[in-house]
Amino acid sequence: MSILQPKFPLLQLVRFVIQTALPTPSASSQTPASTDRCGGCWWGIGVVGGSNHGTHPSGGDGKSLPLHIVGGYLGWQWRRVRTIQDQINNLKKQLKPAEGGDASSSPSPLESQIQQLTEERKQLVKGSYRDRHFNAGSILLGFGVFEAIGGGVNTWFRTGKLFPGPHLFAGAAITVLWAAAAALVPSMQKGSEAARNLHIAFNTLNVLLFIWQIPTGIDIVFKVFEFTKWP
Repeated sequence: MSILQPKFPLLQLVRFVIQTALPTPSASSQTPASTDRCGGCWWGIGVVGGSNHGTHPSGGDGKSLPLHIVGGYLGWQWRRVRTIQDQINNLKKQLKPAEGGDASSSPSPLESQIQQLTEERKQLVKGSYRDRHFNAGSILLGFGVFEAIGGGVNTWFRTGKLFPGPHLFAGAAITVLWAAAAALVPSMQKGSEAARNLHIAFNTLNVLLFIWQIPTGIDIVFKVFEFTKWP
């Protein structure tokens, strides 16, 4: 594969800068299909030189949303590791010493429950959910912010403006919530339940915003097809 192909983001960005600097057609010669700066290419998504990238829609909802859901599942499993240990500790406090020191008697219901929870926790610990949740969250934060900002920058390079609306504002809110959720991690590591609950609330709201903005994103893609000049 040649590095001159526009599949490389840095070279693609350079091409955008060059195209932006070129003279644009006069207002009288512009048509609805050629008002963007790269002459009818996919504004907001990107068809440069006939190559279909679709980076923002495929990277936004196509990758970030599933990663968000997977990260939430991993976080929930790691939370279970902690909460099960709390359950075990509380049950142990309720245990009464066996009368007469008879250790051969059958286990009590409490002891059976403690044993069951202990085995369940061992299996969860083997899953390394803490590290996997951290890795998923780190990838989501870095990749998601890149896609969110990149989508707006891409649109501006192609059209010279942004398009305020539900999709843009929802994307901005999602990015802010990502940052807020990540900022709570130090307090969470210190055992703050309030920080943990806020972390869960922010990410739950993010998933809902993702799902809510899918129709607006699809509408934008249809408009892109409408105003695209195909080779």
